[in-house]
Amino acid sequence: MKVTSIYFLILLSFLAACSGKKETEKVIAPWGEIGDTVVTDEDFDLEEIQGSGEMILLTLTGPEYYYDYHGRHLGTQYLLAEKFAAQVGVRLRVEVCRDSAEMADRLQADEGDIMAATEIGKLVASPAKEHLAEELAAWYTPEKLDEVRKQEAYLLSNHSVKRRVFSPMLDRKGGVISHYDGLFMQYCRPIRWDWRLMAAQCYQESTFDPKATSWAGAKGLMQIMPATADLLGLPRDQMYDPEQNIAASARYLGQLEQKFNDIRDRRERTNFVLAAYNGGIHHIRDAMALCQRDGRNPHQWSDVSEYVLKLAQPKYYNDPIVKYGYMRGTETADYVQKILQRWESYRGVKSPRQGFSQEPRKARKQHNKYDIE
Repeated sequence: MKVTSIYFLILLSFLAACSGKKETEKVIAPWGEIGDTVVTDEDFDLEEIQGSGEMILLTLTGPEYYYDYHGRHLGTQYLLAEKFAAQVGVRLRVEVCRDSAEMADRLQADEGDIMAATEIGKLVASPAKEHLAEELAAWYTPEKLDEVRKQEAYLLSNHSVKRRVFSPMLDRKGGVISHYDGLFMQYCRPIRWDWRLMAAQCYQESTFDPKATSWAGAKGLMQIMPATADLLGLPRDQMYDPEQNIAASARYLGQLEQKFNDIRDRRERTNFVLAAYNGGIHHIRDAMALCQRDGRNPHQWSDVSEYVLKLAQPKYYNDPIVKYGYMRGTETADYVQKILQRWESYRGVKSPRQGFSQEPRKARKQHNKYDIE
């Protein structure tokens, strides 16, 4: 039996012995004592939880526990707890702990109502909260766990994204990438991005479908999340509007450029901006910190991308230097790679205002493929 499992059993026995304990205490106000005594219940049980409208889940970071994915919270135990909270009519608040021992200690100290315990295969409620524990035991079945796992697998698949798939080029012979080339040119100019790079990113996000919607709530050509739209000043009722969506996305790319202004090489910085657009800036910064700790170059994507992938491993996402936990790094690394590859194929497309370079093929091959024109 694992040490953590033994720890849980000892904790649960202790909590059971303590259940039902009550105290009396005097209530003192600035103007004097109010009444004689008042009975207080140390056990904030189900009725009190429902009265407060909130249930606290103690958990760890990780794919089986809890993690952030494109602005939406996932993790098998989290989704299970979310369903249980809905069952009893409350919202769920998450408190992330460093390890199982801290989780158990905080549950004992009544800093949470339930905790994720994958060692024993299900959520655990404190036995000191008798009604909550009874409700959870009556509600939980192995079938619910299977249902949650299927739900999560579906959400992480391509089937959960609603979009029409268009060709990566509207008119290859005519040199037209999409219906939105003019908008890419217009809104990339202030941030000094190659419009063809944004076009490549747009295809990766939505395959040029302005009505694309993800299960997490991302909308439009550049798949902007509602919360991000709010920060960018994009009204939610305009998120599907191609021009408004592209304009807001360009503003966001410009902001991410500023967030990574410590990366002096513009070509490298572009890689980090794309990665942050997909995986979140905090996860990328975690990967950079790990990279630097191990003596690698935190400003070089080829080094940092290795740690983006490693953030899917407990050894790395549980490292004290990591602040934002588990990350599905394979998706982000693949996202950057595919955009760069598509951008390379788009670079032969001329801009009507720039004309087409007549450089000999041999000379053009000498350019770095990440150059922004």
